[in-house]
Amino acid sequence: MSEERFHPARERRRRAGLIFRVACLASIGFSIAVLAILIVDVARDGWSWLSVDFLTRYPSRIPERAGIKSAILGSLWMMALTAGISFPLGVGAAIYLEEYAPRGWLTRLLQTNIANLAGVPSIVYGILGLAIFVRFLGFGRSVLAGAATLALLALPVVIIASQEALRAVPNSLREASYGVGATRWQTIRHQVLPVALPGILTGTILSLSRSIGETAPLIMIGALTFIAFAPTSPMDPFTVLPIQIFNWTAKPQAEFHDLAAAAIIVLLVVLLLMNAAAILLRNKYQKRF
Repeated sequence: MSEERFHPARERRRRAGLIFRVACLASIGFSIAVLAILIVDVARDGWSWLSVDFLTRYPSRIPERAGIKSAILGSLWMMALTAGISFPLGVGAAIYLEEYAPRGWLTRLLQTNIANLAGVPSIVYGILGLAIFVRFLGFGRSVLAGAATLALLALPVVIIASQEALRAVPNSLREASYGVGATRWQTIRHQVLPVALPGILTGTILSLSRSIGETAPLIMIGALTFIAFAPTSPMDPFTVLPIQIFNWTAKPQAEFHDLAAAAIIVLLVVLLLMNAAAILLRNKYQKRF
C-alpha cells in the first residue's frame, strides 16, 4: 500500500528533475550560442586590423595609423598596481576575519557589509575614487588614482574568495601545528596559507579579470580617451583598453568600429590568459600541497 501511495510522488519528482535539467542545459546552450555569435561578429570585423603595427602604434585620428600601444601599457600598469594594492589588503583582511576576529555581532556586521559591497555597481566606486583619490588625496587623474579605485572594486571579491579558501583548510592541520608548539602566526604562515593559496590566487586573478574590463569607474575619475604616449610612472595620465574601445565605438567612421573590434579581440585574449594563469596556479599548488 505504501509503495503505491508514494509511486506518483516519485514520478512527479523524476519529471520535475528532468524538466529542471533540460532547462539548465537549454540556458547553458543559449548563453554559449549568444557568446559565440558575439565573438564571431567581433572577429569578423576586427581580425583584418590585427597586426604588429596595431599593437605597437599609438592612437591616431587616421584609422590606418591608429594603434593601442598606450592602452595596452596603461592596462598593464593598472593591473600591476591594482594587484599590488588589493592582494595584500584583501588577504590580510580575510586572515583577520577568519583567524583572529572574535565571533560576535561586529564580525557578522563586517561580513555582511563586505558581501554587500561585492554587489555595488562599479560607477559608485568611480564616484568614491573621484572624491577620495583624485580630489582629497590629490592623486589627480593618474594611474595611481585609477588603480586605487579598481582596487576598491576588487577588494570585496578578494576578501570573500580568500575567506572561503582559508575556511576550507581542515582544522586538524591547525591543531597539529599548535600541538608541536607553533604560534598562531606561524601556523597561519607555514601551514594554513600554503594550503589556501590556490583558492586565494584564483579569486584574486578572477577579480582582476573583472577589473580590467571596467570602464565606468575610470571615466568617472577622468581617464583620457585619447593619449599618444605611454605612462612611465604611477602619477602619469593614462588610458586603458576598455576606454580606447569606448572612444572608437563613439566615432562615426566605420573604420574606427573595426579598430574597436580588433581591440576587443586583444582584450579577450588578455582575459583568457589571466584566467588560464589562475587555473595553472591553482593546479600547481593543489598538486604541491
